[in-house]
Amino acid sequence: MAERTPRDDTSTDTDTDTGTGTDAATGAGAGDRVGGGADGGPEASRWRPAGPLSWRRGRVLAALAVLTAALLAFHRQVPQTPGRLGSLLESFLPWLGAPVLLLLALALLRRAPLALAALVLPTAAWAYVFGALLLPGSAPGARDLVVAQHNVSDENADPQATARVLAAADPDLIALEELVPPALAAYEQTLAPDYPYHEVRGTVGLWSKHPLSGTRQPDIRPRGFGDDWSRALRTVVRTPRGDVAVYVAHLPSVRVFPRGLASVDRDESAVLLGRAVAAEPVRRVILLGDLNGTVDDRGLAPLTSRLNTPERGFALSFPRAFPLVRVDQVMARAARVPRIGTLPGTRGDHLPVLARVSLD
Repeated sequence: MAERTPRDDTSTDTDTDTGTGTDAATGAGAGDRVGGGADGGPEASRWRPAGPLSWRRGRVLAALAVLTAALLAFHRQVPQTPGRLGSLLESFLPWLGAPVLLLLALALLRRAPLALAALVLPTAAWAYVFGALLLPGSAPGARDLVVAQHNVSDENADPQATARVLAAADPDLIALEELVPPALAAYEQTLAPDYPYHEVRGTVGLWSKHPLSGTRQPDIRPRGFGDDWSRALRTVVRTPRGDVAVYVAHLPSVRVFPRGLASVDRDESAVLLGRAVAAEPVRRVILLGDLNGTVDDRGLAPLTSRLNTPERGFALSFPRAFPLVRVDQVMARAARVPRIGTLPGTRGDHLPVLARVSLD
């Protein structure tokens, strides 16, 4: 039998050292104890939070909050390459409010004061960019025109019902895109009683309660598009408040691919439409159409730099089942667009939008 070595009573057990050691059961430093006496009573088990460390908690959340604020405030500085990244961001810019709410929930869950403080920045940035759209607008005025805009879809199985939804809103003007025969005849027949004046060019049309004149087809075809591509018209509406030049347009579609946003044709068509509007001799202009872009998207800058956009309302219109963006636009020159909203869904893949245009 091996000889047992006696225990050295003079050695120090570092696990029970109350000076600088660490409690083996909790791993906490003794300096974290609150109260407590030598008897090891209940007070000895209370620990205060490490104050300086609590402000370090949530640094990643704080960094994400600052990044979100920067994207909101300086989205124009995001480059277009690769993949037209800037336009892609701007297409969904209002949705940056969703990450702010998520970061807020995580910051509260983690009790991270640094993250909560940082979230003031994206909240203020979102409110600055989009907050005005949520405010109540002015009351309708005597000089207002009510206009409706709708991409009715070339696969719409019930054009009569679609026309009735639009007419029920009683607008002065109704602009439609993706008009195809025989659906065109159904729109003409259903809208005729309330809208005796209408013009159609290619796949776009305008129905009006007021006389129309000087209708023509502006050329907004991107390079490489054939002569049969006809998706714009210009006409003059003779309203009781004076003449207004009205443009109806359907810009080329955009697609989102893994490599980015395919919007070159849309952007080129927007430039051509912007030039046509700039050369328009009639002082007041209203543009109605499916522009396949949001008013924040720099691809529509040739239009948004020349025309007033809606002052109130988000009116997300596409896709109909779960609208994420407003690509159906109402803009004006020498006039304001105090409010825009949506109408009930039809058999089209967009929601119709309804707006007031105040003729200054």
